[in-house]
Amino acid sequence: MNLAFRDIRYHRGRFILTSIGLGLLLGVVMSMGGIYRGLFADALSISNATRADLWVVQKETSGPFAAISRIPEDIRYRIAAVPGVAEASPLSFETIQIERGGKPFRFFLVGYDLNGFGGPPVIIAGRGIRQKHYEMVVAQGMKMGLGEKVRLGLHDYTVVGITGKMVSSGGDPAAYVSLADAQEIQFKSDNDAIRNQRERIAARLAGLPTLSPPQTKFLEQNIAALTESTHTVNTVVARLAPGANLQEVQERIGHWNHFRAISDGEQTQILTKGMIEKARMQLGLFRIILLVISAVIISLIIYTSTIDKLRVIATLKLIGAQNRVIIGMILQQSLLMGVIAYAIGYGIISLTYDRFPRRVELVAGDLQTLFVIVIVICTVSSFVGIRKALRVEPAEALGG
Repeated sequence: MNLAFRDIRYHRGRFILTSIGLGLLLGVVMSMGGIYRGLFADALSISNATRADLWVVQKETSGPFAAISRIPEDIRYRIAAVPGVAEASPLSFETIQIERGGKPFRFFLVGYDLNGFGGPPVIIAGRGIRQKHYEMVVAQGMKMGLGEKVRLGLHDYTVVGITGKMVSSGGDPAAYVSLADAQEIQFKSDNDAIRNQRERIAARLAGLPTLSPPQTKFLEQNIAALTESTHTVNTVVARLAPGANLQEVQERIGHWNHFRAISDGEQTQILTKGMIEKARMQLGLFRIILLVISAVIISLIIYTSTIDKLRVIATLKLIGAQNRVIIGMILQQSLLMGVIAYAIGYGIISLTYDRFPRRVELVAGDLQTLFVIVIVICTVSSFVGIRKALRVEPAEALGG
């Protein structure tokens, strides 16, 4: 006869409700662990898909994700000529928020050279971008259909393809356009702004007494054309040839005074340690707090359950039951409660994690570790009830 199961059957309602409550609590702990892993996956989504060995950015910046970086587009040719570099491709990044269906719609726009790399890794529906202008590939998270149009800047862009779960480090879904379109969207001003800029340049040149009217007119036309140029990118990514020395290539590029070459490993550190470090610490703290709360709840439940059956325990001692029988009863109840609660929590999070607004990555190792922690918590928490039970005197069974 298993005393733990008989006692659970006698207090079935309380045991079930307690297990469900603990299961919900453990489900939250699992979700936080999944969100933590999801932060890493989101932060590295674009970087991993690009598969670049080097990220060349503006000097003394940690761009292009963690800081603003703007470099000339034609620097790609100088980077491609560096010994050890197999290919180089320019990329443009921009976070955009527009109105869609009367609601704010935010996404991360990636512009890439159609003849280079850094574009959508996999097309799961439709096709890739073939034309230089006005075509777009969107991630699943944007929930847009093929053929749908979206207004960006001065033009409409048509969705021709859908890629997988590509997001920015902030969790915004990604969209891909050609580099020329991305540069126009990011750097080209509207017509009113262009006219105002030209008037400001003309007013400044007119104030220079050393210039004749023909010289002023010539400078107005050429300076305006230069200031309106959009041939700027946020980074140039490079892949190295087999056997190339990464550090040597970085040093060669670093000798150019206005550029910094960041390795893929360094970019990973910037994204994971710099950009999401505080979120990681906050999620970790909440997980610890919730586990402590779980331990306290289990201890209280086991303690109150032990208090309710003190006379039963005293009777068991009176008829000669050994302490190990009583210890086993309390410990088994505690462990069973933890296992059932874990199963409930796992079931809930498995059915709902796809519905979270941010990516949730359930890693088997994390779940196994949490299960071990739950077993340890249940074992330690049962000591409170065991200690109380062992102090009961058999004579209490005969009391009034």
